Amino acid sequence: QVQLVESGGGSVQPGGSLRLSCALSLSMSRFYLTGWYRQSPGKERELIASTADGTAAWYDAGVQGRFTLSRDNTNLYLQMNNLKPKDTAVYSCCVACDGKPYWGQGTQVTVSY
Repeated sequence: QVQLVESGGGSVQPGGSLRLSCALSLSMSRFYLTGWYRQSPGKERELIASTADGTAAWYDAGVQGRFTLSRDNTNLYLQMNNLKPKDTAVYSCCVACDGKPYWGQGTQVTVSY
């Protein structure tokens, strides 16, 4: 059974940093496309970072240069630096994002003064 458990969300001021973690119950190598999505209030869920089979990550233009995706055998991470209020959202990790995706439960990130 595939389970993903996220952690690391919270509240920070603009310019701050957070690191999200996603613990997977199976080896990450079993899945081709893994990544992070986010959903802001009133908006659709959007893909912001992904890696195909552990290769170089892709980033949405809105987070390029500020966010870094990494992974090891059973974990997916998202280092978020220089956070902005527009980054406020529920962040979710996924595996097999290109096929039948499995999702974490989501973790709230709030950026405000």
